Amino acid sequence: MAQTLKLNVNGANRTVTVSSSDMPLLWVLRDLLGLTGTKYGCGIEVCGACTVLIDGQREHSCVFDVTSAVGKKIVTVEGLAADADGRKAQAAWIANQVPQCGYCQPGMLMVTVGAMKAGHHGGEIASEVEHICVCGTYQRIKQAIQSL
Repeated sequence: MAQTLKLNVNGANRTVTVSSSDMPLLWVLRDLLGLTGTKYGCGIEVCGACTVLIDGQREHSCVFDVTSAVGKKIVTVEGLAADADGRKAQAAWIANQVPQCGYCQPGMLMVTVGAMKAGHHGGEIASEVEHICVCGTYQRIKQAIQSL
C-alpha cells in the first residue's frame, strides 16, 4: 500500500510516496529523489557504498527502512558541500588523488565525515573506514584521512 512520507534530506524537507513502508532508504534517495551519489553495492551491509549519515550517525541505506528515517536528518554525499567537515574531507580526497572509479568513495566520505563530527582524528577515522574498494586505493584513502 502506497504511503506518503516527509523526509529531511541534505537540509531540505522532501515528500515522497513509497510503495512499501519497508522500502530501503537507498532506493528512495536514488530512484525517487534523484540523489544518485549513494551507491548500491552488496545489499548486505558489507561494502559500505550505500553509507549515509542519519542524525550524524552512519547507516547503510541499503537495509535502512525509509519509515525509520522520518523525523531524522539525512545527509548524503550530495549534501557534503554545505558542510565544513564535508568540504574538508572532499578536499583531502582530491589533494591525495583518492578516487579512481569512485564507486565506493561516497560511502567512505560519509563515514569519514561522521567520524570527524564525532571528534575522531587520523588513525581513529582510518580504522572506521571498512569499505571495499575494488580499485585498491587504500593507501591514498589512508593518506587523505591522515591529512585531516
